[in-house]
Amino acid sequence: MGGTTLTRADLAEAVYRKVGLSRTESAQLVEMVLDEICEAIVRGETVKLSSFATFHVRDKNERIGRNPKTGEEVPILPRRVMTFKASNVLKQRILRSHQSGKAKNRK
Repeated sequence: MGGTTLTRADLAEAVYRKVGLSRTESAQLVEMVLDEICEAIVRGETVKLSSFATFHVRDKNERIGRNPKTGEEVPILPRRVMTFKASNVLKQRILRSHQSGKAKNRK
């Protein structure tokens, strides 16, 4: 993988540089946006960020699973899970980036 991680602090710094808010205001803005996304997901709402991704919560029913070591059947309790589906725009950007990286490596 790329070996780097984008953090909340990095997002706040980017907002500070690009928007011109103070560092404190930028950090607060990032927190407010992330909190709103989290609260909507917890409420079970679908969060769609156009040209980026969709976050969706779905309920999974109880089912029977198997312990891979022992082969023993065990019940898996019902639960709610969040799914992340990248938009086609994001998928294309990733693909183009990957293809341009391959081209650079061949030279």
